[in-house]
Amino acid sequence: MDKTRVGVVGTGAFGKHHARVYASLPGAVLSGVVDAHPGRAREVAQAFGTHAYPAYADLFGKVDAVSIATPTTLHAEIGEQFLKEGIHVLVEKPMAHSLEDADRLIRAAESNRRVLQVGHLERFNPAVRQLRNIVSRPRFFESHRMGSFSPRSLDVDVILDLMIHDLDIISSLVPSPAEQVQAVGIAILTDRIDIANARIHFEDGCVANVTASRVSMEKVRKLRLFQKHQYISLDYTRQDVAVFSLEPGAGAEIPEIVNRRLVPEKKEPLREELAAFMNSVRGLEPVGCSGKDGRHALGLALRVLEQAEKAQALEIDRP
Repeated sequence: MDKTRVGVVGTGAFGKHHARVYASLPGAVLSGVVDAHPGRAREVAQAFGTHAYPAYADLFGKVDAVSIATPTTLHAEIGEQFLKEGIHVLVEKPMAHSLEDADRLIRAAESNRRVLQVGHLERFNPAVRQLRNIVSRPRFFESHRMGSFSPRSLDVDVILDLMIHDLDIISSLVPSPAEQVQAVGIAILTDRIDIANARIHFEDGCVANVTASRVSMEKVRKLRLFQKHQYISLDYTRQDVAVFSLEPGAGAEIPEIVNRRLVPEKKEPLREELAAFMNSVRGLEPVGCSGKDGRHALGLALRVLEQAEKAQALEIDRP
């Protein structure tokens, strides 16, 4: 099978890793990278044996597919142009800055019959894939995603930067729309919300308590959930799942708690994500996170952000 020519637009914290993976991915040829900072693009191009270009339009005609890892506000404008050129697009999360821009991308993909994948890489975490096999009807979620401060992604708040990962996974596991959203958040090191907590009530009665911070002293990536007779704990970083089940006791009426740990083969989620994107481009598998999936996660994140900003405004106005 002919190899797929790929490019990367934006070679910052995320984009350089897209370039790294593409350069080593069977079936892919890294044909070029683009960045607003020419020196950064040249450095990445030199590291991975490709060409650096000053403008994203320079990739037209040179690539079959592209990763877009620019600031969020540019996703729709750049992604739409590539799709109109007949080029498949993987756009980093959040897929856009607004639902209107998300819809622009979805329409462009549909009208040009091209793949649009959104970079929610936790969907490709082996532990998350394992979790999907055992979740039936979750009733309560508790998630914590915390990290130390980094100058990357400061064009968005912590909700669109970090929390959206867990919002995507949780909403994909709950077969019901979010009915009510409550949230609080505060700005600490930036002029945007840096730590936030949301409580989401779904129409089927499930509740999710979600916390995200980019001013923590430690890195935490954990998701816990409860369903009938089971408590399940997932560690995104360790890529394992602990399951505690209430089961009938042997020869006794008193049930016992049985625990087991599921440890799938460790894999790099980004590599799995980009390999899946390549397979979707070739028509070998469905899109792992479609434009509509990305829009759904964005819509929920924007609802959380709206409530958090309202709570923040009330706190500021308080005497």
